[in-house]
Amino acid sequence: MTPKLPTVGIVSLGCPKNLVDSEVMLGYLKKEGLTLAGPDDSRVVIVNTCGFIDQAKEESVEAILEQVRRKEAGEVDRVIVAGCMVQKYGAELAAEIPEVDHFIGLDELEKAPSAALGLPSLPRFTAKPMATRLYDDLAPRVLTHRKGYAYLKVAEGCNNPCTFCTIPQMRGLQRSRSLSSLVAEARSLETQGVRELVLISQDTTRYGDDLGLGRSGLARLVRTLLDGTSFPWVRFLYAYPKTLDDSVLDLMAIEPRFLPYVDIPFQHVSRDVLAAMRRGGDPGSCRSLVERIRKKVPGVTLRTTMIVGFPGETDAAFEELLEFLRDAAFDHLGVFPYSPEPGSGAEPLGDPVPADVKERRRDAVMALQQGISLSRNRAMRGRRFDALLEGPCTETDLILEGRLASQAPEIDGRLLINDVPEGAAVGAGQLVRVEVTGAHAYDLVGRVVRASA
Repeated sequence: MTPKLPTVGIVSLGCPKNLVDSEVMLGYLKKEGLTLAGPDDSRVVIVNTCGFIDQAKEESVEAILEQVRRKEAGEVDRVIVAGCMVQKYGAELAAEIPEVDHFIGLDELEKAPSAALGLPSLPRFTAKPMATRLYDDLAPRVLTHRKGYAYLKVAEGCNNPCTFCTIPQMRGLQRSRSLSSLVAEARSLETQGVRELVLISQDTTRYGDDLGLGRSGLARLVRTLLDGTSFPWVRFLYAYPKTLDDSVLDLMAIEPRFLPYVDIPFQHVSRDVLAAMRRGGDPGSCRSLVERIRKKVPGVTLRTTMIVGFPGETDAAFEELLEFLRDAAFDHLGVFPYSPEPGSGAEPLGDPVPADVKERRRDAVMALQQGISLSRNRAMRGRRFDALLEGPCTETDLILEGRLASQAPEIDGRLLINDVPEGAAVGAGQLVRVEVTGAHAYDLVGRVVRASA
């Protein structure tokens, strides 16, 4: 009699790039005939970790320990750990948490079935060098949600020398996927009902530089995807300030399917802080870039991310940051207190800014941004837009949840829909026409005025 294969679930932590890795592992598991389920209903659980900042690492360790406790209680047979923390801290984790059965590195996604089955040929842990591989359209993949959007990882790794970050040490140097591979995967996603394609990588604006495509690589990729598919919405995330080329903005300005949305993490604007981060720039250059984007793409939505409390951030440098944020008035903003990373370029600088000062500065930035966001959202009341439905609201199934083109999935606010025309057939993944009727600091409220965009 053939032994029954175990059910397998994944706890996926961290960024969308990590989520794609989780979906590829699920693809390999399904290909080998294993049954997929949620982590709570599985006998084998894979924890795909994030190792970017202290908070993410703590969340990852707690997720591992939670599954270990379930294993000790007999609820889980095997615990497997994968992802960025394995790549950088795998040896320490293997020594400190002996209850984990296997550790899978970033270049070992296809080993998920062997780990799930506990095959003796697979070592529990092997040393993980810097990642060098890159999945392609031939790798199986199982989407983990049905909300109308999916991520397309266009490249892996990063060449930027930012001193606060150790991602290149984990994911390696930039390596871009071929145009043909990306179009093939995009078409596969389209056949699965995906309506919004979200292009991601660590430095998406540098896509194709290693393939000889130069500064216009991303624009060429987007044009190729638009020509080769019929996605109504195509969005890209993470524009590095130094590599955002005008060709991307020019295409965005004329192609309605290429959403006018730019997520450009400035991280700071003080010349001294940026120099210590090895990013370069100053308030003037950052303002010029914001003005250039808005001039080239009227009505563009701008998002940024900032780090407060970086070594050397004085009170004056922080005031420079606040002044810039008041002037730039970003549509969306994220802010993080600096977290020193072992092995990073900034490690020798120490962590001189006290934790309570970091928290106060973070709160000040968020308070400023909250007022800007509320004002922008209120200005949208009474206007009509296309929206992508994502299904019932996470808090209550009495209302629907969706997003406007100005709201990227998972990181920006939501559109809460409390009024749908009687008899209208609406559901997740559908583009509809809505009218904004209410505004909060981050979320919008609206009603469906037409069941098709």
